[in-house]
Amino acid sequence: MRRRPSPPSYPSRYSEPPSRSPQPPQDKGKNPFDLMTLSILGGVLIIGIGIGSVITSNLSFSPENVVSREALDQQAPDRDICVQYGASAVAMDMRVFMTLNPFSVYVSQPVMQPGCVIRRNNWAVLEQQGAVSSNDVRDCKNRMNTFAYTGTLRSKPAVNCVYQNDAAQNLFLSPGGAEQSPNETNQF
Repeated sequence: MRRRPSPPSYPSRYSEPPSRSPQPPQDKGKNPFDLMTLSILGGVLIIGIGIGSVITSNLSFSPENVVSREALDQQAPDRDICVQYGASAVAMDMRVFMTLNPFSVYVSQPVMQPGCVIRRNNWAVLEQQGAVSSNDVRDCKNRMNTFAYTGTLRSKPAVNCVYQNDAAQNLFLSPGGAEQSPNETNQF
């Protein structure tokens, strides 16, 4: 004996809606930036800053561009002696001409080369290398200066008695420094 299929039942308008599993109440004030979204946005920001820095950066490690103190130390004459007993420097040789009638000042194109400034308490290094004499040391000490040189100590360097002048301040480090009156010191 076969059973007859039952007719489909259609919900009536007056019947109860079919039961569903209980759902938690939805939070209408939910923050649209959840942890995953914030992580993705943060990653995109960091990658964008990195790519922008690489694109806009114009760092060049060629000899024509001195980018850091380390690059200047590598170019200094007798770099081991210079770094240990003084400081590497850029020596600029130029001439200045002044006329009085009419009054005018003319400056030649500077020639820049690596140099070294020796601390006052390390002058003996220059004397041992034969770069300065005891008379040179006495004259330079009387004027309260120090020595600087270009070229290597092994091949007759050009040694000068130089005066430390801190009047030329680095305005990149102290933007308000232009209004201040700098003091010249003898700290080197």
